[in-house]
Amino acid sequence: MDKALILIDIQKAFRDGTWGERNNEFAELNASKLLKSFRQNNDMVIHINHISNNPESRFYFNSAGFEFQEHVLPIENEKVISKEVNSAFIGTDLKDILDANGIKTLVIAGLSTPHCVSTTTRMAGNYGYETILVEDATASFSLTDHKGRIFSAQEIQDITIATLHDEFAAIKSTEELIGDLFKS
Repeated sequence: MDKALILIDIQKAFRDGTWGERNNEFAELNASKLLKSFRQNNDMVIHINHISNNPESRFYFNSAGFEFQEHVLPIENEKVISKEVNSAFIGTDLKDILDANGIKTLVIAGLSTPHCVSTTTRMAGNYGYETILVEDATASFSLTDHKGRIFSAQEIQDITIATLHDEFAAIKSTEELIGDLFKS
């Protein structure tokens, strides 16, 4: 086992309609397919969640939004790491866990692509891991820039994936990744 699946922030908070327009309604379903394959192969799975101490936050630790979505609930032997910032590496023991277990390849999926997924993917690449981002197991929301210009969720997704491609990660679909890693 030299690979690990890193599922980032697949929490109920992202079902809140106030996030606005979203692309890829199948991201969580695709993440659950990855999870099933990793479990069947007895590979490492690490669930990352975002935690806030602010009662107004969608990710407040004592709210339903903090909980993992049903498709990707951790099981007993899977590590759960809580983070307070965008990167799953900052302020956590993620790197120590990966290195102690001889993990060389990280497969990353989760929410949202331009924030915690992108930040974690960049750091994984900088740390020298072979990093694979599964683009259809991630999703983005529309964003408004400082000039009031609105960018669609799909534009945000496409641009974020383009900035990660090659320099920080290989980009694959769920089907490609499962075919590459698990089919003989």
